[in-house]
Amino acid sequence: MKLGRLNHIGVATPSIADSIVHYREVMGATDITEPFDLPEQGVKVCFVNTPTHSGMDGTQIELIEPLGETSTIRGFLDKNPLGGQHHVCFEVPDIAAARAWFEGQGKRILGPTRIGAHGTPIFFVHPKDMQGMLTEIMETPRDGAH
Repeated sequence: MKLGRLNHIGVATPSIADSIVHYREVMGATDITEPFDLPEQGVKVCFVNTPTHSGMDGTQIELIEPLGETSTIRGFLDKNPLGGQHHVCFEVPDIAAARAWFEGQGKRILGPTRIGAHGTPIFFVHPKDMQGMLTEIMETPRDGAH
C-alpha cells in the first residue's frame, strides 16, 4: 500500500447553496459542479474544483449537505452547526488491495466498500485509527476524471 493522491477534502455544510456563494464570493472559486443527491448515502454533494498547477489536477473540496434527518452527517452537523472539515480522501489504484492492507493493519473500516460520489469504489477508515481524521479511500477513477 502506498499513499496516493489527495483527491478531496470533505466539508459538511447545512446548506450547499450558501457554501457555493461563500466559495465563489470569498474564495474566488470559478469551477463548481452542480449539486446532486446520493440517496444511498443520505447526502447531497457538489465539488469545488481548485486550479490545476504544473499539469497536475487540483484537489477538490467536496461540499456535503444532509438529505433528511437520518443522513450520515447529521450527527456531525449537530456537533458543528456551521459545518466544517468532515474527512480527507486519498486515491488508491486497487480498492480491494487497500481495504485488505488497512484491515491487516488492524484499522477499523466503517461499513462495506461502496460506490462514492465520483462513481468509483470507496470505504472509510475510523478516525480513531487515523490520528483523529475520518479518512476516505477511493479507487482512482479509470477515465482520469477527478
